[in-house]
Amino acid sequence: MRKAFISPTKYVQGEDELLNLGYFVKSFGDSALLIAHPDDVQRVKAKLDATAEKFNITFVESGFRGECSRQEVSRLQGIAKEKGCTCTIGLGGGKAIDAAKCVAEGEALIICPTIAATDAPTSHSAVLYTPEGSFDDYAYFKQSPSVVLVDTTVIANAPTRFLVSGMGDALSTYFEARATAKSYSRVNASLPMGSREGYTPSAVGTNAALALAKLCYEMLLTDGAKAKVASDSNVVTQALENIVETNILLSGLGFESGGLAAAHAIHNGLTVLEGTHHFFHGEKVSFGTIAQLVLENAPTEELHEVMDFCLEVGLPISLADIGVDTITQEELLKVAEIACIPEESIHAMPFPITVPEVAAAIAAADRMGREYKARREAK
Repeated sequence: MRKAFISPTKYVQGEDELLNLGYFVKSFGDSALLIAHPDDVQRVKAKLDATAEKFNITFVESGFRGECSRQEVSRLQGIAKEKGCTCTIGLGGGKAIDAAKCVAEGEALIICPTIAATDAPTSHSAVLYTPEGSFDDYAYFKQSPSVVLVDTTVIANAPTRFLVSGMGDALSTYFEARATAKSYSRVNASLPMGSREGYTPSAVGTNAALALAKLCYEMLLTDGAKAKVASDSNVVTQALENIVETNILLSGLGFESGGLAAAHAIHNGLTVLEGTHHFFHGEKVSFGTIAQLVLENAPTEELHEVMDFCLEVGLPISLADIGVDTITQEELLKVAEIACIPEESIHAMPFPITVPEVAAAIAAADRMGREYKARREAK
């Protein structure tokens, strides 16, 4: 059986770690194209200036325009070529990170997340959008980032909602990897860059990936609530360090080499509902995880454990929690139809999938979440 696993070449995490960024830039040369939102640059400017001086390197400002589009990637590549940049840095949130991946195309790439809201920093994939912000395409590169450098001091000073959203994204990791393993479905780690001629892209996940995905879930239950308290206080504790690692590294390796299933597909379907547009990716994935557990008829104890965790850290467990107070049967079916398109990850579930069954699972998960929350509040 063909298996695949992919990971960054190096992952480094700690307090004030951005002060060592120049060291990693120096391993590629003397200058780096810095792709970051101006606000993120300003937040860490003192550290960037200090590491540039210490290691005698130059950051070339890119004037990133905020969207990972083909046009913006082409413009940024032009700057890198003109200035002779020897590596690319993606600093900030998802759009800057994805733009850096596209510019670097799998070579000499350093990712520096300033929030722990998703597991994107470690992956070899990116999402392309149109200049107007609509979805365009997925891009896959020959390898994951060369370095993922995580400054937990910066993350501790970001709004706590980002960290909690990252926990929502990480929450799905084990359950999706478990389902993918049972169905022997293909994982993203097997997808190559560019032409697939002569390449067999189908490969299942490894035992290592599934073990990391399980650890991801265990760490959430152990340290999630404590990490939220630390973030609320803008301090770095061991619990915060553990959850940052969980949100970024364990979830990142788990999803890419362990596989995605129903939770993320249901998230994608939920985006058709206007009420969800003001909520973060991980917040919607949190509800998608509960819907997946209902779809696969998971044990009641497991469902309650997941919902207890969500309520403890402030993650959604019902549609109302993601801005959908009421939903029609027609809207339910529309969400389910989008979740069930042929290329969606929901087909990695270890049983046949139908639109009516997915719609029913979403409706049941919603009612279950509302009633569970009401019972908890009544105590």
